[in-house]
Amino acid sequence: MKISVDRVKELREQSGAGIMECRNILTEAEGDMEKALQILKQRTIFKVEKKSDRVVSQGLIEAYIHAGGRIGALVEVNCETDFAARTDELKQLAHNLAMQVAAMPPQFIAREEVPDGTEIDTQTTCLLLQPYIKDLSLTVQDIINQAIAKVGENIKVKRFARFELGQP
Repeated sequence: MKISVDRVKELREQSGAGIMECRNILTEAEGDMEKALQILKQRTIFKVEKKSDRVVSQGLIEAYIHAGGRIGALVEVNCETDFAARTDELKQLAHNLAMQVAAMPPQFIAREEVPDGTEIDTQTTCLLLQPYIKDLSLTVQDIINQAIAKVGENIKVKRFARFELGQP
């Protein structure tokens, strides 16, 4: 089956996957965009699971100050190598995560950090479970998984801090 360049481009824009991967997946999906996106999602999950036990000792810290200077956030994002830490993908991810923390004040990184017996809505208080502010159909963990698939390394949010004027 012949796949048009426009279809490959469309899938690439939606997923961020490589050109050859998009072409091969569209061929496998017989040109069906929805099926191709599902295949990509499954492959991303598989790639993430393979890398999840790797040590993340490098990374970067990103700061974000919201317009007006009343809210700010710091986020530490870790990866496996300093090479990956210098990539535009990781820098953009860290920036977007800092914006997420400033916009949607989480209390914890993941559900595992919530103390047992605590009655809270983990979807809003856990950073990784929050809807992503730039695409509400995705969670923050989905965005990190996409970055892991792109960069080819394990990526984790180590810690964050949020500051707001007048708040303790």
